[in-house]
Amino acid sequence: MNELEKQYASALERKQNPEEGSYTTYLYNKGLEKILKKVGEESSEVIIAALSQSNEDLVGEINDLAYHVIVLMVEKGITLEDVEAEMKRRAEKQHNLKAERKTIENY
Repeated sequence: MNELEKQYASALERKQNPEEGSYTTYLYNKGLEKILKKVGEESSEVIIAALSQSNEDLVGEINDLAYHVIVLMVEKGITLEDVEAEMKRRAEKQHNLKAERKTIENY
């Protein structure tokens, strides 16, 4: 079992068996909106670290983001196998470049 699988198994275990004082339990108890807020915060921190911090700091922020995404996956019933299957499907595509998005002119 690799570290990603261990992290997923731990998050799933905490969902099935909540533990007092656990941050993961706290996130599940607060619900989807809190989990999504944390995913958004961690995404922003990854961007900031990539632009202005060391690679060591960036790796830490990526780890934080991955943890919160795993919690989201467990909350929504998405497995690592689901994500891996989608990665495989996408890797099989060729000439997949999409056009640039149009500029937003009106809000």
